[in-house]
Amino acid sequence: MSENHLNPQTLPGIRLFDLHGQVAVITGGARGLGAVIAAGLASAGATTVIVSRNESEATETAEQIQGAWGTNSFAVACDVGSEEGVAALVQQVLDRTSRIDILVNSAGINIRGPIHQLSLEQFREVQRTNVEGTWLSCRAVIPHMISLGYGRICNIASALGVVGLANRTPYTSSKGAVVQMTRALGLELAQTGVVCNAICPGPFLTPMNIPIADTEEARLHIIGATAMNRWGELKELQGAALLACSPAASYMTGSLITVDGGWTAR
Repeated sequence: MSENHLNPQTLPGIRLFDLHGQVAVITGGARGLGAVIAAGLASAGATTVIVSRNESEATETAEQIQGAWGTNSFAVACDVGSEEGVAALVQQVLDRTSRIDILVNSAGINIRGPIHQLSLEQFREVQRTNVEGTWLSCRAVIPHMISLGYGRICNIASALGVVGLANRTPYTSSKGAVVQMTRALGLELAQTGVVCNAICPGPFLTPMNIPIADTEEARLHIIGATAMNRWGELKELQGAALLACSPAASYMTGSLITVDGGWTAR
């Protein structure tokens, strides 16, 4: 390799993660992993749009992010399972910022239980948010991203989209669908400058998981399934999110980034 190949123009290094001037929409961004990812993107300079059905929670998170990082952050209330709601969300963001560079689909719910104790409506409720919400959000932003010739879509799937776990049929079905949606979109968008990848988190102690944190099931079949034998720390997801949402992901599409303490390596 000649010396010229090592100059900053050819190999920009850490500058590949600079998000100044970019706008990131984070669904499910008011709390949990979505809020953590939003903070990570703000730390790199992105304007962050915090999306949640709970407007007050989203506003509080946006204010905290703006105060912590000095970057613009604002809240938009939206039910991502609503086609009309998602369309209105995208239009509202474009009216305010004129661009959407990054979409993080983090909105998600989990209903646990043996299949014979769950209703069809419960199953459909999980699919509506986790699968339909992701699909609708992608569909709404992709035309704009294609017009820019640039875009980063980061779907938050799960280790449970790759491996199974008893009493999780609604959730594992939904996250398996998100994995395959990511792969298909990665292929579909490969020539456009828009990439679509997924992060598959393992067990993180988010509000969704707190109810089961001290159960025997969690100790044996969740934490016990990881090689590191512990819950993930929220900060440990930010690096993967910065990669998937930055110019550094230019040769990644349809890929899964597992941040799971070694769960899926077994």
